[in-house]
Amino acid sequence: MAAPSEESDCAGFSFGPVEAALAALEADEEPGRRLERLREIMELLREQQHRETASERIFRSIQHILVTASREVELACQDDSRRAHLEPQLQLIAECFRCLRNACVQCPGNQGMIRNLNLIGTTVRLMDLFQKLDIVQESHWTAFRCSLQFLGNISAGNEASQQAVWRDAFPDLFLYCLCHPDEKVVAYASMILFTCLSTERLRDLQTQNLGVALRVIEAYRKQPESEWAFLIILDYLLKSPELVKSMYTKLSHPERVTLLDLMIAKLLGDEPLTREDLTAFLSHAELVASNFQEKCKSVLKLASAGHDNDEEALATIRLLHVLCEMTANCELLGPLQAFPGLLETVVEILQLTHLAGKQTPNVFTATACMRGDGDVSNPAMGFKSHLVRLIGNLCYKNTKNQDKVYELDGIPLILDNCSMDDNNPFLNQWAVYAIRNLTEQNKRNQELIAKMEDHGLADTAVLKKMGLEVEKRDGKLTLRSTKKGPSCE
Repeated sequence: MAAPSEESDCAGFSFGPVEAALAALEADEEPGRRLERLREIMELLREQQHRETASERIFRSIQHILVTASREVELACQDDSRRAHLEPQLQLIAECFRCLRNACVQCPGNQGMIRNLNLIGTTVRLMDLFQKLDIVQESHWTAFRCSLQFLGNISAGNEASQQAVWRDAFPDLFLYCLCHPDEKVVAYASMILFTCLSTERLRDLQTQNLGVALRVIEAYRKQPESEWAFLIILDYLLKSPELVKSMYTKLSHPERVTLLDLMIAKLLGDEPLTREDLTAFLSHAELVASNFQEKCKSVLKLASAGHDNDEEALATIRLLHVLCEMTANCELLGPLQAFPGLLETVVEILQLTHLAGKQTPNVFTATACMRGDGDVSNPAMGFKSHLVRLIGNLCYKNTKNQDKVYELDGIPLILDNCSMDDNNPFLNQWAVYAIRNLTEQNKRNQELIAKMEDHGLADTAVLKKMGLEVEKRDGKLTLRSTKKGPSCE
């Protein structure tokens, strides 16, 4: 895919003006007039007919200008007093890269000629000098952006060029650009990385430099509208369980939230998960479940004053959200239903948060404001809803887990969470769903709820809302469903 162009389209030219502009460029050493000739060539190379008839001589001339200008930049890196005189050279460099960028658009022949002249290596070396120059100047940033656009265009649809860019630019150029203060630099570097990545090169991110993958997450967190970083994560990083596992231990808590949000985006995407995706997510499920088990009690800190922005707790809440979406996928549900200790952990943390909310007013205390949108400032917003939903999913058509919830006294707990709670949207509906899954073809659980109703421990109105009713048959209490059977959600 071609990089965006910073100039407007112009009318077409014949081949004659290209030759004339090139001849004038080679004959004139004055920077201002050379800049004008380069602009003429750049505009001409916008047209497909001129791109396809471009000669190697054009690119050799541009290479000569870049090498000469590189020497000036190198001297400026060594002597600060020379930086004030770099403006003409920076403008020439930017225009050279605009010419190269335009020449590569949908033109494999030019991509090959330019690559064979080692202009990729020349560009990367010049960009390394730009990093050392380290000045905040618009012409400097413009030249840097244009160089990235050129690398993006020469790589587009061209495996040989992608190999050359990867060889010369990985990892240093990506490490520098992905955390650059200029958003365009970050976007163009992300475009190049996405273009060059493949299954084989993905391994380099793990075995040679994990930092590049970490910088992608950081870049997306800072610029969530970045399409290229988004695609890198969804189309490549999430396909490598080993890479995700290595990354997760290195990420900050806010960056973990970003990665987990993108897992959710992948699970909820319009396109169904491929077999490759499902294989990867089976491994991600182990990572998410084990981390939730380890960190779930950190959420209790949110009940204390001064801990409402605890980053570890917020990351743990997102782990729970991912588990809910994973267990809503029937391909991922089975392994999570069998994951050692997961159901026990979820029931326990529901008990603890429910108790915490009753002891003193805090983020876990039920509020029936009936606003429908909840308290957006509540960091635990929806946490109990997700817990009840996850219990329901883990018990879906699973007798062993249904019985386990019975043994953990989880059924009365879920029934006690059937009240309206503005800080837990749809809590009542998820409780209905969980009870239906807990009682489906499970006589003991049905009898427990029937006895609770008979002793006044279960609200008849609540049971009716659940689509359940208690009947006496031959002197025995039975719980009867008035609705169709449940499904995983």
